[in-house]
Order: sequence, then C-alpha cells, then structure tokens
Amino acid sequence: MSARSVLAAIDKNKYDVTLIGITRAGRWLAGGDPLMALTAPGQEPGSASAALEVHVASSTSVQHLPEELGALDVVFPLLHGPYGEDGTVQGLLELADLPYVGSGVLGSALAMDKDIAKRLLRAEGIPVVDWDLVRRAEIVADLEAVVARVEARFAYPVFTKPANLGSSVGVVKAHDRAELTVALRESAQYDRRVLVEPGVDAREIEVSVLGNDDPVASVPGEIVPSREFYDYAAKYLDDASGLLIPAPIAAETAETARTLAVKAFRALECAGLARVDFLLDRGNGNLFVNEINTIPGFTAISMYPKLWAASGLEYSELIDRLIALALERQAEKNGNAL
Repeated sequence: MSARSVLAAIDKNKYDVTLIGITRAGRWLAGGDPLMALTAPGQEPGSASAALEVHVASSTSVQHLPEELGALDVVFPLLHGPYGEDGTVQGLLELADLPYVGSGVLGSALAMDKDIAKRLLRAEGIPVVDWDLVRRAEIVADLEAVVARVEARFAYPVFTKPANLGSSVGVVKAHDRAELTVALRESAQYDRRVLVEPGVDAREIEVSVLGNDDPVASVPGEIVPSREFYDYAAKYLDDASGLLIPAPIAAETAETARTLAVKAFRALECAGLARVDFLLDRGNGNLFVNEINTIPGFTAISMYPKLWAASGLEYSELIDRLIALALERQAEKNGNAL
C-alpha cells in the first residue's frame, strides 16, 4: 500500500520509475507489474502463477539481482519490518553503491532493535519506559523463574514485545500471571530476545522527522486506538482508530516532543526519515520515547506524511525531499577517502 501510494503521487515528469518487488519467499520480481503479482487474489507471493506477468529476476538467492538495479539513480525502499527496515537491504544497496532513501545499515539496525535502541536513548538522557530483557532460552529453560523475575520488578499490566519486529506483531498485554505466561511464549515465537515493559496509562503521540545532518520535526499527532492498545488489528484491520493532527496537547509538551524526536533521531544515527512514537503519561505528563520507525507507513493517509502535510509539506513534495536527501547522503559518502 505504501508503494502504491508513492507511485500514484510521484512526479512522472521528473522521475522514470522502475518497480522491483520482493516476495515473502525472497524472490525478486522486476518488469511487468510487480505490485499486481504481489497482491494477486488467492496467490501466495512468489508462486509461479502469481509471477506470470513479471520477469522473475532470481530465485530465493540474491546472488543474481535484477539487471534493472544497475541502472538506477536512487532506490526508495518501502519494505516494512525485518529484511527491509533492519539494515539488511540497506547493506545490499551499500554493496551495490546505490543511493537510497532512509537510514543506513547502522541506523536501521539500531532503531529496529528495541533493547539496543533503549540503551542508547537512555545513555543520551532521552526518557524511555523501563524494561527487562528476556531471552527465549530462559523462557524455554525455566518459564516460572522468568515470570517470578518480572513480577518482582514490575506491577501488572505488562507488555511483552519481540526485540526486533514492527507493526506490533507479537506484542501482548498481560494483566496477570496466567496471561504473562502466554504472552512470553507468544512474543518469543518472533525473536530470540523479548522485552518486558510495565504498562503505562498513556496517550500515544507521534512525530515525523525529516533530514540528514540537520533533521527537523513535524507537528505532533495523536493516535486514539480502537482497542485496548494500538495493536496490529487496530493499525491495519479496522478503521476505527483516530488520528488527531495536530495532537491536542499543551504547546510546551508539543515542543518537548519535537525536541526529543530530533534528539532520538540523531542518537540512533538515523537519516532521511523516521517516525518517533511517544507515550504521554496521563498521570504526570511525562513523555517517553516508545520506538523509532525508520520506514514508517507511507500511504497517503499514514501518520508520517499526514504530519508533514499539517506542517506545510505535501505528499508529493515530501517524496521529492526524501529523494534529494538520499542523493545528498550518497554525495557525502563519495567524499570519503576510501
């Protein structure tokens, strides 16, 4: 959906667009209509019938990439989550010496890893919710001991989260011991490292950041979840959640959020774009950085571009700016001695 929205808004008089799809199986598709192939009704992406209308550039191996890659001026990755937002594709593009939109290998990997990101943000004096890191091996070896450790540290409710994932996949809210037992097992299905965080009675505030060495922040927006928290279903499967832009918060709080968003962006070595998500404690008004998304949702109705539209930068102009930032970053890289 993000790719389709960018394709619809990009200036065709300025850019000659090449679409390259990657299926869930790791198969690369170029030529024809990769978007149609990836979304063919009743087809598993990567199956032979789903790829009939495209040129299949390679199998699951990336040793033989589409020839079109060699002729590109800049790549705009719209791959959310693992293998797209975690530095892996960015590393491939670095090896190909291709400029690309967004954070590099380091920034992408740091922002994706919730545990490491929290450590770095805390070291920079940026407020984050406390957490405990649990390894899957601990859960398998002695689940009761893990539960006891969590209960000794935090009061219910608590959240369990895979350390490296997005879109709230594998995030579970536990209200008691029985639910925590289930939650730890659920989150551990998605990663070998799981974060456990105390629940905070909070409003969900988001800020969009744009830039390289001199990033700027948008006006803040607020998510009003349709469910108990902003889980995968609330994000993608129903349209009952509300987006309030600008967020109805005090001017001082809004400015603090914008300042912290830029500080967090720099702390994790981000580039190009990122959406910084906050928790605003309803009780004391404290702000906590919840996470940073280096490839946030990019449909025309997604929070990242909507926040910039509210800040005076329309969707098509935002695309232009991101491409310019990618080329700027490549030019700076080309100035290195090695």
